Amino acid sequence: MYEVTQLSNGTRIATAHMPQMASVSLGIWSGSGSRHESASLNGVSHFIEHVLFKGTSRRNAKEISESVEGIGGYLNAFTSEENTCYYAKARADKWEILADVLMDMYLNPSFDRDEVEKEREVIREELAMYLDQPSQHVLELLNEVLWPNHPLGRCITGTNSSIDRLKASDLRRYWKKHYVSSNTIIVLAGPLEHQTVVKKLSKYARRITKGKLPSWKPIKLIQHSPQFQIRPKHSEQIHLAFGIKTSSRHDEHRYSLRLLNTMLGENMSSRLFQRLREDHGLAYTVYSNLGFFDDTGFLTIAAGIDAAHLEKSMELIHDTLLEFCRKKPLRKELNQARDYLIGQLDLHLENTENHMIWLGEQILGFGKPLPSSLIRERLMAVSGEAVNHTANLFFKPEHLNLAIVGKVAKKRIQVLQNWLQ
Repeated sequence: MYEVTQLSNGTRIATAHMPQMASVSLGIWSGSGSRHESASLNGVSHFIEHVLFKGTSRRNAKEISESVEGIGGYLNAFTSEENTCYYAKARADKWEILADVLMDMYLNPSFDRDEVEKEREVIREELAMYLDQPSQHVLELLNEVLWPNHPLGRCITGTNSSIDRLKASDLRRYWKKHYVSSNTIIVLAGPLEHQTVVKKLSKYARRITKGKLPSWKPIKLIQHSPQFQIRPKHSEQIHLAFGIKTSSRHDEHRYSLRLLNTMLGENMSSRLFQRLREDHGLAYTVYSNLGFFDDTGFLTIAAGIDAAHLEKSMELIHDTLLEFCRKKPLRKELNQARDYLIGQLDLHLENTENHMIWLGEQILGFGKPLPSSLIRERLMAVSGEAVNHTANLFFKPEHLNLAIVGKVAKKRIQVLQNWLQ
């Protein structure tokens, strides 16, 4: 059961009551992420996420970690395009300690200059690690192709130049503007009663200052021709990623897209995995993935392949996409995909941490919790004809985007460009 209470300052406190659980997961969410950043501040949201662990007016970095680890819990955070979450998990009887530590971090960060400089180097190493992994690098490159000249096309971590520009004063100013009450949600999943949680957390939450919701630049979905970028890199494999713009999280097409994606490449039973890996042995890794934002979305297909198999792999991927446009899936395949998604949802929500993240994303994304029963109903209502219609709506030649990281000869690049056209 989900309950949400909004305090007088606009902060929302939400709970997922899981009476059978021995643990609690508590998360503090700020509805700000990389898409709210200007080009000059690229990476600031992620930088702040790091620095909030480095000390407050009450605790230093070691005391923050010891406070949670000393009770057998753990503490973490993540930054996405549209939000940032700080969370912790421990035994249910220790939840008030988690609340005190997390709220201290959120309300009282020190932004110590020495700590900021240390963390700058950590983030530079994190960025270098991502770019050194072709499978990750190609997805960052695809974002640039999908969302040119837009915050969604920039790396969440930032770039070396943007990270170097950011000062402690920039971080504090951005935190003060975006970590405001109307943009904050506190979420707890576990065996505690809602009113018990609200009573305890209210004394912290009422101290969050008021402010305006952050603005963001909407996406223009018009694309008249396929786009292509290659990043030369010496490696044994070539990593490629196709991307197609789809619908927002509010569009009803998202349910047929979820089923289509499952049949396409979400698991080992999918068409892409069976064809590229099992039937032809062209790729060790191949998968598809969906992402939804407030105003748009995307479908990604990624694969790591031997250079000699590049053109053959691309043809198979393209043909597999077009199959969904030519005819509806068989009832058996559609039912298997539906059972997979519903089963994965049920398994996912058995865990307090997953449930906390699920609830936070629902409230930030839709303004309210969407019960899992509603999602099951919508998935059950999707027909094969709806999947076919959705494929034809989004899978158009001019909507294709392609990124490649690896060593590709110049003459083959021209062949690939001609193939895309």
